[in-house]
Amino acid sequence: MANPRIGFIGTGLMGHGIAKNLVEKGFPLTVRANRNRAPVEDLISRGAKEAKTYADVARASDIVFLCVTGAPQVEEAVFGKDGVASAARAGLIVVDTSTSEPATTTKTRDALAPLGVKFVDAPLARTPVEAEAGRLNIMVGADDATFAQLKPVLQAFCENIFHVGPAGHGIILKLINNFVAQAICTATAEACAAAAKSGLSIKKLHEVISAGAVNSGIFQMIVGKMLEGNGDLTGLKFTLVNAMKDLRYYTHLAESLPVPCIVGEAVHQSLVTANLLGFGDKYVASLVEAQEKLSGVAIVPRK
Repeated sequence: MANPRIGFIGTGLMGHGIAKNLVEKGFPLTVRANRNRAPVEDLISRGAKEAKTYADVARASDIVFLCVTGAPQVEEAVFGKDGVASAARAGLIVVDTSTSEPATTTKTRDALAPLGVKFVDAPLARTPVEAEAGRLNIMVGADDATFAQLKPVLQAFCENIFHVGPAGHGIILKLINNFVAQAICTATAEACAAAAKSGLSIKKLHEVISAGAVNSGIFQMIVGKMLEGNGDLTGLKFTLVNAMKDLRYYTHLAESLPVPCIVGEAVHQSLVTANLLGFGDKYVASLVEAQEKLSGVAIVPRK
């Protein structure tokens, strides 16, 4: 496939940027919206075609990308009414860039294989900003031949392409990566609460951590952005409801292996608590706001 036809399902915050880069770099593109019409209209204006059903996307494509919220949405797109599976044919490749569950990935791969369809797990890292710029990171779980086939397409929207192992390893690595990230987020918010409750300056906490080995990009996106932006909690554009979902998937993975999941469960419950406090639609830096409620102390600078 010198210039494969691409299908794209899920044109949200991440998906729009990916699809935009694909069509602008010359790949014939067919899209189906999830909810919002605006991204689809933008893609059509750039040369994409719109399909009415998931099956129609598959019929019009050599490679179908999924970029949806999680496992239920993946199953709906593949196995639901007029799903991709209903239009399956030998040689079709389905690439799931969502953060899903390993069990769903395995089930989907095994169900499509007898139909001659390759199902590849290739979750993403970075943010919608990098998606628009074509500078995402991607973790691909696939055999060597399939990876080689996909790589020229992935280069349209990725800066770093990691072939992390056989099918299934992409989603496992993504969940472990997100566990580490959310552990840093929850520890950062708790540290801010402990500092504020003790009377310690958050600015001094930031100054000392920034100068040492504990510093990280995530710490800066939370505390650095909060201080520099006078209470700005939008430095890490990932919602708490999605963070909670990802940690639930991670704890399921750890339990299935099994490995001890003491820290993972604690991080998951911290995210559950923040969601129950009403912060689910906010970004993960609002873990600091959740700590304010739990600890009864002011942390976030306010105008």
